[in-house]
Amino acid sequence: MADFDLNIDLTDGLRKLFLASVGAVAMGAEKSQEVVEDLVKKGELTVEQGKTLNQELTRKAKEVIDSTSDKALRAHLAAMTPEERAAYAEKVAQMSADIDAASVKVEVDEGDAAEDAAE
Repeated sequence: MADFDLNIDLTDGLRKLFLASVGAVAMGAEKSQEVVEDLVKKGELTVEQGKTLNQELTRKAKEVIDSTSDKALRAHLAAMTPEERAAYAEKVAQMSADIDAASVKVEVDEGDAAEDAAE
């Protein structure tokens, strides 16, 4: 039972760490956007330079979030037993299949609506 509680604490801690890092990146991105906008207002940057800088900052923020997500997922998987990892992989595969099936249904429904409109 103690192993189970440790796993829950570790998972919860990793989740909190991940959420905190995502929040920090988001706040940093928002603050950097404000700084860029202020510089544009003051005329120190052209609007085009500001847009380019903002796009670059956004791209870097996404890279950090993706990297953090991968590390958190790897740590979560490492804390699991091989059986738990197999069950988790099955669950993810099923979710992926469900999403794919829903996507196909939406496309078919949209196609049916287009055919009905044409008639």
